[in-house]
Amino acid sequence: MDHGDKLFWLSVLIQRKYAEICAEYDLTPSQATLLCAVKDVPRRMAYLAASLGMTKNALSQLVDRIERLDLVSRVGSERDRRVVMLGVTPAGKVLAEAVYAEITKRLPDIAGNLDADDQRDFERVAIAIVDASGVSASTPS
Repeated sequence: MDHGDKLFWLSVLIQRKYAEICAEYDLTPSQATLLCAVKDVPRRMAYLAASLGMTKNALSQLVDRIERLDLVSRVGSERDRRVVMLGVTPAGKVLAEAVYAEITKRLPDIAGNLDADDQRDFERVAIAIVDASGVSASTPS
């Protein structure tokens, strides 16, 4: 197997673990991802679509579904009336915090069979990849 093949299977492992955790909270992976993306700060819908790799239409449909669950709400920007922001409701904040905590606690389990040095290397490389991608909680809305 080549490097690309290994990355494919790593992606499968991560997605499977992520879906398992999300299901425990009665959320789809897409719903959990969106909640976690807005848990700390409201974000522009256009920014969310781009950073989550979704079309604006697909994002709107996802938002419609979790808005009906009273987990998120759309609000206008105070600076620009044309901009639509998405934030969490109080119930959404509680759920997002719980899901996010569980995900960050349990996703590293995929490296649990590695020795301590390899686990540290895996963590270092994962951090470097995410930091270089520009996608993280600290990215501006």
